[in-house]
Order: sequence, then structure tokens, then C-alpha cells
Amino acid sequence: MSEQPQLHQSIVAMISLAAGIGANHPSMGPCQHARLRSYGVPEHQIDQVIEIARHIRDEAGEKLDASFAEKLASVEAPKAANGGCCAPVSSGASCC
Repeated sequence: MSEQPQLHQSIVAMISLAAGIGANHPSMGPCQHARLRSYGVPEHQIDQVIEIARHIRDEAGEKLDASFAEKLASVEAPKAANGGCCAPVSSGASCC
């Protein structure tokens, strides 16, 4: 069986850059950005990767917020303080 060809390093750097942006990783990809430049990837292509990643990240956040608001609107308030909807954390402390 022949070995499958590996992804080009520039593609790996683009994926890593986009994933870091999408995950709100604190470093946000300066290393990948520098690598892409060193591989000769045009700046407008790097900008497009960043734009797409931010768009998907922001769209996901908006949908998550809308879903939360929808669920929140359909939940009745607990009848008693101890009858809330959250379970205690492992130490026994309440999370709400």
C-alpha cells in the first residue's frame, strides 16, 4: 500500500490559523500568519482565510446566543431556591 501524500505546509498553516480564530485561541495565529508569509502565500489570501474564519466564528456565536435566548424564554423560574436547574459542583457548592 502506498503512502498518502501529506497536506502542503501552507494548507496546514491556513487550517491552524482559521481554527485558532474560530476557537478564540489567545494567540490568534501570529505564528501561522508568519509561516504563510514565509511560504509565499499572498497577503490577500491570508486576509481571506481570516475573514472566513471570523465570519464563521461570529455566526456560530450569534446562533448560540439566539438558541440560549430561545431556551431561556421557554424555561419557568424554579419554585424554590434549592429546586434550581443546576446541579452542585463536585465540592457540593451551588453553581447558581
